[in-house]
Amino acid sequence: MNKQTDKYVIIVAAGTGNRMNSEVPKQFLPLHGKPMLYYSIQVFLQTFADCKIILVLAEENIGIGQEIIDAFFDYERVTITQGGRTRFHSVQIGLTLIPHNDCIVFVHDAARPLLTPLLIQRCYQTALLYGTAIPTIPSKDSVRITTEDGNEPLDRATVKLVQTPQVFHAKIILPAFFNIDYKDKFTDEASVVEAFGLKVSLAEGDETNIKITTPIDMLVAENLLNTNN
Repeated sequence: MNKQTDKYVIIVAAGTGNRMNSEVPKQFLPLHGKPMLYYSIQVFLQTFADCKIILVLAEENIGIGQEIIDAFFDYERVTITQGGRTRFHSVQIGLTLIPHNDCIVFVHDAARPLLTPLLIQRCYQTALLYGTAIPTIPSKDSVRITTEDGNEPLDRATVKLVQTPQVFHAKIILPAFFNIDYKDKFTDEASVVEAFGLKVSLAEGDETNIKITTPIDMLVAENLLNTNN
C-alpha cells in the first residue's frame, strides 16, 4: 500500500449515554461551545483531506446528526447511517458502506472527542505496516482480577487500557465482521478480529484521549480543551 490508500472512518454514535444523567444523548451535549460529536468528525477531516466519514446514529437521532453535518461540514464527505442493537451490529452496518477492500478503516467512539491528529497518524502508520493498530495506554492503577476463589493481583506492567480509533486494513476487518456470529464478549473491534483467529498490533495511545461517560468526564474534557486553545 502507498500513502494514498483510501481511508474510511466509522464513528460510532448510536448509544444513549445513560450514565450522563441527561435526556440528550451525550454525543450531542455541548462541549466547549460545540456538540461533542463535532470534534471527532473535525479531527479526522483535518488529519486526512481524502478520508470519508461514516457516522452511525440511532434512528431517532439521525435528524440532529444531519443538522450538525449541515452546520459544520461538507456533507459530501460524511454519510449517516442507522445503527444496530449493539456496537458490533452498528460497526457491521457501517462496514457495509465500505465500497472495496483495498483501504484502511478507522473505527472511533464519538465519546472520545479529544483525539489528536498525531494519534490518528500514529495508528494509521501502524496499520499500514501490520494491518491493525489498537491504541493503548499503560495502567496507572493497581489491578485485580476476580476468580472462583476470590481475587488476585495482576502485574499492572502487563496491563494495557484500550482506546479508539482502532484501525484495520479492510481485508482484515471485513471478513471478521461478516463471517462470525455476535457474542457478548465483543466489546470492541479488536476482540472481533481476534475471535476470527487473527492477531492485532498495539500502538501508543494518548492519555488525553479520554472516553466521556459521566458528568465528571465532561468537566475534564472542558478543562483540556481550555488548556489546548
